[in-house]
Parts: sequence; structure tokens; C-alpha cells
Amino acid sequence: MEKKNKVGVIIGALLLATLMASMDNTILATAMGTILGDLGGLDKLMWVTSAYMIAEMAGMPIFGKLSDMYGRKRFFIFGIIVFMIGSALCGTADSIVQLSIYRAIQGIGGGALVPIAFTIMFDVVAPEKRGKIGGLFGAAYGISSIFGPLIGAYIADYLHWSWIFYINLPIGIIAFIMIAIFYKESVEHSKQKIDYMGAFTLVASILCLMFALELGGKQYAWNSMMIIGLFVAFAVLIVSFVFIERRAEEPIITFGMFKNRLYSTSNVMAIFSGAAFITASVYIPIYIQGVLGGSATNSGLVLLPMMVGSVITAAGGGILLSKLSYRSIMISTLALLAIGIALLTTLTTDTSRFMVTIFMFLVGLGIGASFSVLSNAAIHGFTARQRGSASSTLSFTRELGMTLGITVFGIIQSHVFTNKLASMFSSGGEAAQGVDLSDPSAILTPETRANIPTQVLDSITEALSSSIVHTFAWAIIPSVIALVAALFMSKEKFDPASELDEYTPSH
Repeated sequence: MEKKNKVGVIIGALLLATLMASMDNTILATAMGTILGDLGGLDKLMWVTSAYMIAEMAGMPIFGKLSDMYGRKRFFIFGIIVFMIGSALCGTADSIVQLSIYRAIQGIGGGALVPIAFTIMFDVVAPEKRGKIGGLFGAAYGISSIFGPLIGAYIADYLHWSWIFYINLPIGIIAFIMIAIFYKESVEHSKQKIDYMGAFTLVASILCLMFALELGGKQYAWNSMMIIGLFVAFAVLIVSFVFIERRAEEPIITFGMFKNRLYSTSNVMAIFSGAAFITASVYIPIYIQGVLGGSATNSGLVLLPMMVGSVITAAGGGILLSKLSYRSIMISTLALLAIGIALLTTLTTDTSRFMVTIFMFLVGLGIGASFSVLSNAAIHGFTARQRGSASSTLSFTRELGMTLGITVFGIIQSHVFTNKLASMFSSGGEAAQGVDLSDPSAILTPETRANIPTQVLDSITEALSSSIVHTFAWAIIPSVIALVAALFMSKEKFDPASELDEYTPSH
């Protein structure tokens, strides 16, 4: 009974830390307007989110590898401490530049927390229970995507935006105490060489790619020397990274692991399903608020059906792991994701909220299993010394897919929306008088909508609806690619008995 209670405490700590780190970007989204009102710096807005995601992505494979070499506990605790330090600093920021720097510190902590949490779970939980517990971790990701915006909106409206960050401190302290006291590693680790050059080229390549995508078409033209130079630098650095990793004694990402068919297809599914999922998560609330005229709270609540769907398949997929193959579960759920995204392309200015709810529920059902089933599939067959690297690489590819997805599809939506507005109001006629088209996002606020002439508002909402639907049409591509990757998965099934030799319970 004592051992059971200890494992339960450890799992509770891991879930708290996972929820804290995965929710940090989503909770910030709905509060950014309030933060900008206090700090200013609209032109630097992108870095508040990008600084966190870049630091987190760059850290994931590095900390995963280090945890294999030196132990999970020390790097997980390191992640909690750094994340809390970053959170405390974010709450004290008095400029958007400071906030972005502090967010990068948070991201470093998140890069250690997210992948190592699942690996620790795999180490301490008995094999026959890993599927069910993995489902809880999948549900945590789904919950963070949905409740984050609602919590952020509430804090910004009724407290102060700094509490979006301060709220992490008690959660982090509780998780720290629980892990420090109850988690005792039993797997032996050996010191090995650290691949510094691999780490440097990986981080630098991600920075160049994100700078190019974030600045292109905004601060700099796509064909400018700055943007072209960043893309060239990314290409050179990523090729250098691959070259270095193939020759390193202890590479950050072990490319030999991709020879495992189950592992390689899991990573492909993670990156493309993540891109499709994040597109729906971001643009459905904008559709509700900007096209149908709902409030910020309503636009957040419309994501609840997606959360319910994702929790169902995240938990259900974990339970079915020992009964069905990874392949069977992923094919059926990713087919629902592709169908859900395809149905979103039928949205119009007259679509009922009931139909939007149905479509979102299907998207949620389609993505949920990827959080739990893929996490198990990615480390299937690997030894304890390889699991940290395998898990962190999967987390990295999923995060990369979501980051690239929202950036690329954001460019598409903005381009289509701007062009349609320009064609509608190019004459500068009476219909556009009194409307600031330089900030079309203003129609997201009910107060502004009330002051816009009906004819003009109809034209703007039509343009917004069309641009969002156009974006969903492009998002079908990654959802279908993820489904095709599932068809190529090998037919392994999670077998608790095969894991018994590797299992040494915490004590």
C-alpha cells in the first residue's frame, strides 16, 4: 500500500507540472490585449509567445538526452525551479521586451518538464497500468488547450495579468516537494560526453527558422536579404546538425532510432496532427467572436466540446492500448480528425453554433489519442536509457508542428483576409467611412461592432469567415498526411508482459 501511495503522489506531481507547463501559452492568449494595454509594444507582441516556444522546443531533445545520461529527477526538478523563476520574473515585467526575455527563461524550464514527465511515468508505473495513466497525461494536454484561454480571460478581467504567471508558483512548489520526497530513481545512469555542437546547431537552426517565419511579410518582405539570409542560415545549420549528430558519440537526437518504423511514424503523426489541431484551436474562437459576434468568454467556451472529445479518446486510447494495436487506434482517431477539419471548411456566416459544436467535438475525438497513444508508441521497444530521448524527441516534433502550423496558417489567413478587405474597400467609398481597416481585429470586440454600419460589418465578417475557411482547407493537408502515416505504422500492440524485465518500481 505504501508503494502504491508513493506512485500515486509521483503521478500527481507529474500531472501538475505537465498541466502548468502545457497551459502557459494558452492561458496567456486571451490576456495579451490587457498586457499590451499596460506595457505597450504591439510591434514586439510575437516574441512573448515565440520566445517561450523556441526555448521550450530547443530544450526538449537536449534535456531528454541529458536525463538518459544523468538521471530524470535532477533535470525534472531543474525544470520546475527554472519555470518558477521565469514565472516570478514575468509577473514583475514592466516592458514587453522584459516579458519576452523572462518568457524564454520559462521556456527553458518547460523544455525539461514536458518530455521528462512522461518518461518518469513510464519508469515508475507498472506495465499493465501505463496505458491508463498515459491517458491522464493526454487529457492534461487537452484540458490545457481549452481551459487555458478561459482562465487567462478571467484573471485579466477580474484580477491582474501578473497572476497568470504567479499562479504557477504554488503549483510548482507542490510538484517540487512531491517529486523531491517521493521519487527515488532506481535506474542506473552513466556519465557520457555531451554533444555541445549538436545542441548549438539545433538551437540556432530553430531560432533562424522562427525569426524568418515571424518577421517575413511583416517587418521585412519575404524576398528581402534579411529573410532569405535567415532561411539560408536555417538550411546550413540544420544540415550541419544532421552531419554532427550522425558522428557524435552521444547525439542529442539519435537518428538511428528512426529506423524503428513505429517510432518514425509516431513522430510524423505528431508533427502533422499537431499542426492541424492548433489551427482549429486558434481560429474557431476567432470565428465565433469575429463572425458570429460572440463574446470572448463565448469564443473560449466553444472549445469545450473539443476538450471533451480529446479527453475521451486520450483516456480511451490509453485503456485500449493492451487490446488493440497502436496502428488501429491511430487510424480510427486520425480519420475523425481529418473529417472534423474537412467539415470546418463548410462554415459560413450563417452556420449555427450547434454545428460548430459538432465539428469541434469530432476534432477533439481525432486528436486526443495522439497525446496518450503516440507517447507510448514512441518509446515502445526502447530500453530505459533511450526512453528520455525518444519521449523528448516526440514532444519536440509535436511542439514544432504546432508552432509551424500556427505560423504558416496564420500567414495564409492574414494574407487572404487582407486581400479580401482591400478588394472590398479599395475605392475608399462611403461604406468604409469611420472604420479603421488597418486593425480589422477590432471587430472582435462587441463595443466596436456596435459602431460599425451594418453593411460594412457584413462585408468584414464575410471576409473574415472566408479567410478562416480558406485556412481550414489548407489544414486538411497535414491532417491527411498524419492519417497516411498511421497507415504505415507497424502492427505492434502494447504488451505489459514484455515490459516487466525493464520495470523497477520506485521505492
